[in-house]
Amino acid sequence: MAEVGLKKWIITFTVITAALLELIDTTIVNVALPQIQGNLGATLEDVAWLSTGYAVANVIVLPMSGWLGSRFGRKNYFLFSIILFTIASFLCGNADNLWELVGFRILQGLAGGGLISTAQAILIETWPREDVGIATALFGLGAVVGPTVGPTIGGYILEITTWPWIFYVNIPVGILAAYCAYMFVRETPKDGKGAPIDWWGIVLLAVAIGSLQTLLEKGESEDWFATPYITALAVASVFGILLFIWRELSTDHPIVNFKIMRHRSFSIGMITSFVLGFGLYGSVFVFPIFCQNLLGFSPLQTGELFIAGGLCTITMMPFIGIMLKKGVPAQFMATGGMILFFIFCHMLSKSTLSSGTEQFFWPLVIRGFGMALLFVPLTTLAIQDLKGAEIGQGSGLNNMMRQLGGSFGIAALTTLIHVRQGFHRNNLLVNINENNPAFTERLNGLMHNFMAKGAAFLDAKLMAMKAIEGAVTKQALLLTYSDAYWVAGGVMLCSIPLLFLQKFKKNVNMPVDAH
Repeated sequence: MAEVGLKKWIITFTVITAALLELIDTTIVNVALPQIQGNLGATLEDVAWLSTGYAVANVIVLPMSGWLGSRFGRKNYFLFSIILFTIASFLCGNADNLWELVGFRILQGLAGGGLISTAQAILIETWPREDVGIATALFGLGAVVGPTVGPTIGGYILEITTWPWIFYVNIPVGILAAYCAYMFVRETPKDGKGAPIDWWGIVLLAVAIGSLQTLLEKGESEDWFATPYITALAVASVFGILLFIWRELSTDHPIVNFKIMRHRSFSIGMITSFVLGFGLYGSVFVFPIFCQNLLGFSPLQTGELFIAGGLCTITMMPFIGIMLKKGVPAQFMATGGMILFFIFCHMLSKSTLSSGTEQFFWPLVIRGFGMALLFVPLTTLAIQDLKGAEIGQGSGLNNMMRQLGGSFGIAALTTLIHVRQGFHRNNLLVNINENNPAFTERLNGLMHNFMAKGAAFLDAKLMAMKAIEGAVTKQALLLTYSDAYWVAGGVMLCSIPLLFLQKFKKNVNMPVDAH
């Protein structure tokens, strides 16, 4: 039964706040990695496990969250996840060394995986059937804005204090969310009580998804299959996934109910959620690196660039829910979102080495509108045919696919940048020869400037060549990032036909849990 009045809004605030804890933490730590590295005396490769460990733990729990909510009661599992996440945040801030911190981040990830899908299921259950589109839009604020504003919040915190406060800020928010969840969220039956636990399913899921996520997180930095343990992870993920699917289809009490894949809209929705993750997390990953490494922006400047787009998403989300309620097809809105995302990528591909912060205002505003048009319609299309207990399972799988899409996006774009940088550099070096008038003119001009400052002829020539080398490197990187933007936009654009394979429904009513 849906809630009414003030209680409905308190529960809505509670679940969105709890989900934001997890969603912001997926990216907020990234800006603090250099400070943590220096403070704890770690290498860059080791400190990267702070992000990898969190992501791996998170994505393992996501598909299990529906089963865990059914077995222990959705409210109990949700409340436990909030408390565990809050305690893990405190422990992260108090860690004495890197590997302690990595361990507590993994604990955070395990708790966070239970927050987002359970929060979404509670929200859908709380609102009346005819208004669930609006509820999903409100939830979408956290899912889309959280990863986007994470670096901004992290940048502000590091401006005024030290890295432990990136974790400590979760504590008061977690306490408030836990109190509200305990007081206002309705109890649900424990459907799985007394049923046998599918331990083999849990083990195979952890091996399959954990191996795949670690492969995606570490593959590029380890030169992919040139490293034995990356090859082993690839084999483990392939066989683990196949064995896990076989196990879940053959047992009477699966932890992941793959029978919901019989719904065509959900099966296709898994793919479109993957694409959404590719664009959302891929662009959030590439753009800050582009701004900081190539254009020289500070982390705070880069984070502030996302504010305008985030505000556009926040403003648009409620209207998306209203349009769904009025019968505007979700396919049309999602198509508009994918086109806007492609325009955003196209505009960024035109960036130059002299681009300033003002050049990125409109592209990021367009991205903000696009993401608002994508999240709610894609979620609506994916789970429109699910009923009863299927809603929890579907929410977990859908969120897992978005997370995996983000991991694939980051891995693919990182590899692309690595490969294409060498390609563009080689092409540009062809022009560095004495038969090229433009090169000799640039070389002589630089030498003249250095000699005017007192440098000897040979020293001036050496400094001029180094300056040209630096210019070639920057130009190659610029062309490489342009390629990355084209790929991200192209993937989104090519996915539009998938939307029209899903059912058209006028006045879509999102399913609610039978509990």
